[in-house]
Formats: sequence, C-alpha cells, structure tokens
Amino acid sequence: MKRILILESNEAFASELAAHFEGEGYEVCGVTGDGREGLKLLEKAPDVVVMSLLLKNADGFTVMEEARAAGRKADFVVLGNFSDDKIINRTITLGARYYLMKPVSAEIVGERVAELSAEALPQKEKFERRRASSLDERISGIFISIGIPPHIKGYNYLREGIKMAVNDPHVINNVTKGLYPVIGERFQTSASKVERAIRHAIEVAWNRGRVDAVNAIFGARVYIGSEKPTNSEFIALVADKLILESMV
Repeated sequence: MKRILILESNEAFASELAAHFEGEGYEVCGVTGDGREGLKLLEKAPDVVVMSLLLKNADGFTVMEEARAAGRKADFVVLGNFSDDKIINRTITLGARYYLMKPVSAEIVGERVAELSAEALPQKEKFERRRASSLDERISGIFISIGIPPHIKGYNYLREGIKMAVNDPHVINNVTKGLYPVIGERFQTSASKVERAIRHAIEVAWNRGRVDAVNAIFGARVYIGSEKPTNSEFIALVADKLILESMV
C-alpha cells in the first residue's frame, strides 16, 4: 500500500486531500501544515509527499532541502500559488516530481500521485511502468528546456497528446477528431479548450524567445524568428524525436 504524507497549511484542503487518498486505498501517514512537524513525519518513510510551499515554521523549500540532505527517498508533489519561473525551477531542482498551480482539485493531485505509483507489479507491467515514467520525464525535460511551464493547463494536455502520438503516430493526422476529444475526455473538458490550451502552451515558449533551445533539442534549425509550429506540427516533432531515440 502506498504511503502518503500531506503537508498543507489550508486545513480544509488538507482534509479533502486526506479523504481522497484514503478513498483510493492509500495510507495517509500524516497530515500537518507545519514544516518542522512535516520533517519529523518524514521519518515514517512515506512514498509520496504532497506538499504546499507555504507552511508554518519551515517552508516547502526548507523541507525539501533538509529531506534531501537526510537522504529521504520520497517523491514530492508540490502545490504552489506562484507562477514565477525561478520558483518553479528551484522546486524542480530540489527534486519535486510535479509542481501544481493552486487552486487545484484533490482529483488532479491524485492523478499525479498515481503516476508515481511503484507498487509490486508483474514483470511486464513493471517494464511498462518504467517505460511510461521515462517517457514522461523526457517530455517534461523538453518542456522545461523550451520554456513551457508546468502550471498552465496546456502543459498536461500537450504531454498527453505527445504520448498518444508516440503510441500511435497516425493520430496526428486527425487531431481535431482523434486527439483533442480523447484528451478532453481524460481531463473532463472540451476538445476546443484542449486545442486552445495547447496552442497557448506553445505560444508561451515562443514568446519567451526559446527558439534556439527548440532548435538545439531537435538538432537542426527547425524554426527561426517568430515563426512557430501548429499544434499538430509540434506534437509530431516531439513524438518523432522520442520514437527515434527508442524511447518506446
């Protein structure tokens, strides 16, 4: 059974998170809004720590720094109110597997925790889980490099679309009917909102002037100046790169 530690200063949301995870069959080994108390609870060796950056007595950065120094192996899913790149990058550098922008639902937090699950599985399933995890990490690495921040909705939609294209390259030929609706169903939103959010995510990267980073990742001068790809072009470009790298 997966053990979850919840460090959240908003008592109502902390209770909501605890109820959600217990309902999903997890063991909640502690709930507190105090960073110092959270560090003590880390001695219970939780598998995953769901943590807000804003805590009493010791903030989330301090908790991660001291947990890292103490050799704690827990995965951190961090919740924050900040969209500043420096804060997000520092969070990821300190070992957070995900940074989720508040407000966020307990269900979405649960989905991210489920992706980190590493319970005992048959060998084939273990291989599939490792493969999916490495693919997620590679996609996330590309997004960070080109400047797509993890707190915007298009980040998760775009990642899902790339994974779909890696598993079935033909889906890119019909994104309107074959990709957006599927992503929308998974995230309980409309296909049109998925399309707009993905387009926004790509625009964010280009508006930050990361074209050189894009060209460096793909090993060629793919784009110049303000020129930017369509949603389907970008998804196909990343998916092709991952396939060629034998990521699947």
